[in-house]
Amino acid sequence: MQWLDLLSDYTFQNVVIGASLLGLISGPLGCFAMLRRQSLLGDALSHAALPGVCLSFIITGSRDIGGIIIGALATGSLAALTMLLLTRHSRLKTDAAIGTCLSIFFASGIVLLTYIQGTNNASQGGLEAFLFGQAAATLRSDLWIMGAITLVTLVLLSVFWKQAKLVTFDAEYARTLGMPTTAIEAVLTAMVALAVVVGLQMVGVILMAAMIVAPAAAARQWSSHLGSMLVIAAGVGIVSGVSGATISTLSRGLATGPLIILTATAIVLVSLALAPGRGLLWGAIKHYRQKEALRRQQLLYAFYKHPRAAQRYRTTFGSRRMLGKLNRQGYLTRAADGDLGWTLTTQGQAAAKQVVATFEGVAS
Repeated sequence: MQWLDLLSDYTFQNVVIGASLLGLISGPLGCFAMLRRQSLLGDALSHAALPGVCLSFIITGSRDIGGIIIGALATGSLAALTMLLLTRHSRLKTDAAIGTCLSIFFASGIVLLTYIQGTNNASQGGLEAFLFGQAAATLRSDLWIMGAITLVTLVLLSVFWKQAKLVTFDAEYARTLGMPTTAIEAVLTAMVALAVVVGLQMVGVILMAAMIVAPAAAARQWSSHLGSMLVIAAGVGIVSGVSGATISTLSRGLATGPLIILTATAIVLVSLALAPGRGLLWGAIKHYRQKEALRRQQLLYAFYKHPRAAQRYRTTFGSRRMLGKLNRQGYLTRAADGDLGWTLTTQGQAAAKQVVATFEGVAS
């Protein structure tokens, strides 16, 4: 009954739908930003949105979400254009240009926010909530705007799919084919700015960068194909948003935005640990198997090339354990003189010959 009440709650519905839209748009676009080695791009654009939010309030005198989004998109796009100009027409590297724009635009936003607080405008209350988000204040009309932006962005991405993929992985080759790589990069950056404005209400300008990076980082651990990576990133973003919103509603008093980010971070940590092929656990198992295979080859080589010296080969725990394993597999047997040494069986001789041939082939 408690869950039925929760699902029928107007505020909970708005927050869950908004968080889902945020995950749906930020995950795929974050993949392109990360693969282009511009993971900090979302951080810079989200911080650059703050002066746009403040300018919109100064001009309109209200916190209307439409004006806020237009203002954030304008300053975010201006920051993206500035970064592009700095990297193309100066000696600044991409990370330095991103850091420069982030600092300048965010400082400008803080100055404007301080100015607004000094004007004694009664409508300014809650404006600082855009720093960390205010998901509970999301209205149904806000969701229509967020949904429209998400739909337009995903349609744009599907239209420029081939061009975006080629520019992301090999921009030089795309340039030789006559593609307008600068324009395509600008479109991709503008779409990241659109994702940022969708997340302003939910997680705020400071935490929005995590929603760009975290789903993409988690998806990268599970897939090496761009298409499936985008789908997984969107799924991670949606699960993070819905989970964070649900925990926030059930706990009463905990902020939704930070909980969404913490949920996404937990998924990233699980992915880093358990993802097949790339996960830390998988890497540890692979390293252990390679170490075991090398120790087995070393012992077979030693028993074949130096049988007298190797008969008493039991210096370490790992070597003794491998000797017992080779004995159980039929490669080794106890020496016939009653000593504690070992000797190769017929099966062991054949396997050792292959190991010796491999080692000598590599050495030559």
